[in-house]
Amino acid sequence: MSYFRPSVDAMTGYQPGEQPAPGVKVIKLNTNENPYPPSEAALQVLRGFDGELLRRYPHPMADSFRHAASQVLGIPHDWILAGNGSDDILNLLVRACTEGDRKIVYPTPTYVLYETLAEIQDTKVVEVPYDDDYNLPVEQLIAANGAITFIATPNSPSGTLVPLDVLSKLASHLSGVLAIDEAYVDFADYSALELVKEHNNVIVLRTFSKGYSLAGLRLGFGVANPKLLSGLIKVKDSYNVDAVACAVGAAAIADQAHKNAGAERVKASRAKLTADLTQLGFNVGPSQANFVLAQAPDNKAGALYQALKERGILVRYFKQPRLDDKLRITVGTEEQNQALISALTELLA
Repeated sequence: MSYFRPSVDAMTGYQPGEQPAPGVKVIKLNTNENPYPPSEAALQVLRGFDGELLRRYPHPMADSFRHAASQVLGIPHDWILAGNGSDDILNLLVRACTEGDRKIVYPTPTYVLYETLAEIQDTKVVEVPYDDDYNLPVEQLIAANGAITFIATPNSPSGTLVPLDVLSKLASHLSGVLAIDEAYVDFADYSALELVKEHNNVIVLRTFSKGYSLAGLRLGFGVANPKLLSGLIKVKDSYNVDAVACAVGAAAIADQAHKNAGAERVKASRAKLTADLTQLGFNVGPSQANFVLAQAPDNKAGALYQALKERGILVRYFKQPRLDDKLRITVGTEEQNQALISALTELLA
């Protein structure tokens, strides 16, 4: 007899990108981390953190962070819910809104954690395929009418951005929640944040793992009407954001100049990486994120992934339909990108 629920026994579980062992030197272009350091202002807060604050519980709503985010975003602080990474907010949504036939809907291919969270909750899933150009299948998503509809924009692994009028149309026709996952928005041309003011069923999710170079901190947040956030607050952990993350995150979000400068560096490198890969015969789609999705020449994606790994260069390979001929490559520093291109040039020769 198993200790676990049947749905847990049956599931595979989320598979994060490979993390090298401590001390192993690799060029890590597989998990979409920012190649540049965090804000110096955030690091100063970390260096000077008062150890006495570790003895006490943090504020249950991370109010110092919420107020800092409120100032930057121009959104009232009670429209903001902080979490242990944006994945925490995704988890809260699934726990609060779904069960059984209260289904989760999303277009595919996309962030695979949506499926994992549904499996944990034993909730019905409706997956609606993107077309080859990653246009959002709006009518099919409306017809599915999920308790939650997840839209990652920019999408992973494609890097594509959904137009705001399309998202607004979708929100207005859904009876459930539209969760707009903007993990990569700091590298994109525009954001859907204003839609939370126009639609009570919209929540926009953000993370500090990408644009702010703080993947190791585990901090994210959702922005929505307080009535929508109220149900998530009921099911969240009592103290789901620790005192260190709250303080460092408040300093990081206040330093928009640093974040924006880093994002511009990544965007410039993204354009060059796209051009270099195209020159080598890859078919690279347009990306609004800090990665590119590159179709390998001669269907060599799997072999190139393994060969690069043997050379100490990690990229992401998804062995699944529509993606098994492609590599998802994080935009690194200029030196890292050039090392990748040099290795691919030799491997394809």
